Amino acid sequence: MAHPNAKLIFDIHVEGQTLSEPRHDDSFKVIDRRPFTAEGERRPEAIEEADRESRLEAVPTLSKTSPETSKSTAPAPAPPADAPQRIPAFENLIRMLGSNAAMVLGAYADPRTGQPVIDPEAARELIDMLDALREKTRGNLAPEEDDVLLDLLGKLKMTYLEINQAIAKQATQAKAKARS
Repeated sequence: MAHPNAKLIFDIHVEGQTLSEPRHDDSFKVIDRRPFTAEGERRPEAIEEADRESRLEAVPTLSKTSPETSKSTAPAPAPPADAPQRIPAFENLIRMLGSNAAMVLGAYADPRTGQPVIDPEAARELIDMLDALREKTRGNLAPEEDDVLLDLLGKLKMTYLEINQAIAKQATQAKAKARS
């Protein structure tokens, strides 16, 4: 069983073309959150953060006899009893359907032939099942379950789109060669 935060890496071969994930995304940005520069001076962001914290601490506190004080020192309330609970079996179901969809999108090689299996129709059916499952369980999922389902659907839909584009490009090239 894969870790819930693990990324699926697809290496798909379609008539000599390779579609690989992950791609290099130009929107990747590194943010240095260290409080000091290489020269040992405080960063402006760290100074602003310290100022914000000091302003929050300077807010006048209520008297100890006030009823509001007892509310602020009480521990955070527990989630309501009717809040959706995380169910591992549901996450396993999501991952099983996702693995099957990834398999027919070429993520795994057929053990008999060693070639990836690409069946866009089967993949579309499995993706539609996951979409229906998300729609029918909306509002009844724990936040973690909804995140896993949404993330998996996004990755599968992007891969499905890439596969269909590669197949369409290949078909166009084949038609052009046939006309020549």
